[in-house]
Formats: sequence, structure tokens, C-alpha cells
Amino acid sequence: MTTAAPSYTQADLREICAGFAIYGDFLVAVPFGTGHINDTFQVTYDQGGVRLHYTLQRINHAVFRKPEQVMENIDRVTGHLLGKIRSRNEETRKRTIRLLRTFSNLPYVRDCRGDYWRAYVFVENARSYDVLETPQQAYRAAQAFGEFQCDLVDLPGARLHETIPDFHNTPKRVEALIEAVDEDRVGRAAGVKREIDFVLERREETELLLKLHAEGAIPERITHNDTKSNNLLIDDLTGEGICVLDLDTVMPGLSLYDFGDMVRGGTSPAEEDEVNLAKVGMRFEMFEALLQGFLSSAGDFLTAAERENLPFSGKLITLETGIRFLTDYINGDLYFKTRRPNHNLERCRNQFRLVESIEHQMNRMLSLL
Repeated sequence: MTTAAPSYTQADLREICAGFAIYGDFLVAVPFGTGHINDTFQVTYDQGGVRLHYTLQRINHAVFRKPEQVMENIDRVTGHLLGKIRSRNEETRKRTIRLLRTFSNLPYVRDCRGDYWRAYVFVENARSYDVLETPQQAYRAAQAFGEFQCDLVDLPGARLHETIPDFHNTPKRVEALIEAVDEDRVGRAAGVKREIDFVLERREETELLLKLHAEGAIPERITHNDTKSNNLLIDDLTGEGICVLDLDTVMPGLSLYDFGDMVRGGTSPAEEDEVNLAKVGMRFEMFEALLQGFLSSAGDFLTAAERENLPFSGKLITLETGIRFLTDYINGDLYFKTRRPNHNLERCRNQFRLVESIEHQMNRMLSLL
């Protein structure tokens, strides 16, 4: 269950930032971004007359129950990525998140309320997009996420922590939906019978990728697990996808989870809470660009079964996301941040319309393989 975010004054945020080894004088911290889970601020410091920016985030520990494990994962992954980037003689300043450390060399600060905070060097002259605008952007985004997976294939050490166990276990998401319907704690289930039936009609398909994994056809990999377009920075000058963001959910998973979420978040021209469903649909040219971009960087290590199921993964993850919105709506909006009544239901219907669009174009998608 999520809880309402506490309010923080400028004095509070100044004190939190003082726990990190940042040179200069704190000027201001302002809310930043559109994330559903964590609270994010852009912090400005005066450093010898030059104003520099940092990103400060409060980890939502109602969602991420073990924040220290989350930060251990991020610390290991970003350190490994930095080594890969240097080995290619690429500019390190923009290519990966750069964690700030405390004076005791920890990658997080814990405040007087018990909340966990992290800080990054802010990447200048780059931005994320809630909706990808061109096939070229889609290609570059998928290429960057594919490279992210490829660079982590040889991450040394123990298996990463599962920051949210069964995060992309779609059959369990269906079970959670059925449980929510049975409990019907706020009396909403009767009004969403059509949406519930939509899920149950596709229930058997939700098991496909996990069956292939159990058979050994699809291996476990290190995946981002939340590859929507606004979790990637695109360089303002070159248009290149340069820095993968929001690494809370980086953990063991299936490569198809990442590609599927790119299809979900990158092919519709509408944002995921658009209520005019006539605007929602998969743009085939964007799918084609995502496919080509992902294969250009990740194609060499994918198995035959991974390749064959790239189109299906888009349908699966879109369906799963709709299931999560629907479950949260039925439960009384406990997980995702909402800005209006029925917000989660609107998101659910948006996602299910996108599933239908993907289904209608599946044969054409498969013809690209």
C-alpha cells in the first residue's frame, strides 16, 4: 500500500541535501517529473558563482520495502555501466546516472522521518518524453535500452535483489485482480465487469513467457522492468538515447519484459491516461522502429524464442499494466498516485484499448521477424 507523500519544506530539503557530499550553497529545490511512485526534486546549488543542478529523490518505501537493497542494486549497476562506457571511450558525463555519496560513502541518506533519499548529478541538455514523437526517437530509445541490457550481461557478483518480487509475473497479477474482485473492499467491482471479462478472456496467454522460461527457451537476464519512454534521456543536440533513468526496478527478469514495455509506452500517440480512446492505438511505424533499434544493440545475445516473442511481449506487458491499474482502482487507489476520481480506471481502459490495437496488428508485426 502506498501512503500520501509527506510535505517537505525548503529547510527540510536543504538538511537532506547536506547529508550528501555536494560542494557549494543550496539555493532551492523544486518538484520535478511525472513519476507515479517516488517524489523527485531538482535541486540548484551555487558552486563558486556557477549554478549546477542535482536530482533528489525520496524512495517510496511503501512500494520498495527494502530501500537499502534497491540502492545496492543501483550502485552495482551504475558502477558496472560506467566501466563499460569508459571501455568504449565514450563521454561518461551523460551516459549513466551518477550517484552522489554521503560523507560515510553511502549512496543514500536517511532523514529524521525514516525516509530514504538518493541524489544524482543532473544531466543537462537532455530530456525525457512522455510520448515518443518520431520513429527516429523510437529507434534511438530502443537501441539505448537494448545496450543497457547488453552491458549488464556480464555483471559480476551475486544475483541482484528482487526489489519487487514477481513484478512482471502476469499470472500473479491476474490472481491479484481476482482477489480484489472477490473482496471488493470499496464496492467498485460491479461497475467494471467488462474490464474484468477482458482480462479473463486472455488469462491463458499471460502464462506463455513464464512457461518458456521454465522450459529454458528464455533465460533470466538483468532487466530494467520499466522501460517507458520517460525513463530515458534523449540528447537535445544529437537526438541520441543517452541515459537510462529510474533504476529502482532493475533486477533479474526477462528481456521481453523490457521490450514489451517499450511497445506499451512508445507506440501509442496518447499518454496512458488519455480518456479519448479514439486517440489510443499502436502506430505500426513506431513498433517497427523499436524492433529495429532493440535488435541493433541486443540482437546478438537474444535466443530464438526471445526474438519470436518480441511482438507478443508488447501485448502482454500492456495487458499487465492495465490489470495493475484495474486492480488498484478496485482496491480503492492504494498504489498509484491519482490526480482525479476514476484516474486508475481511465488508465486501465486506455491500456486495454492499446491491447486491442496490438492484437489487430499482430500478424503484420510478426512478418517483420
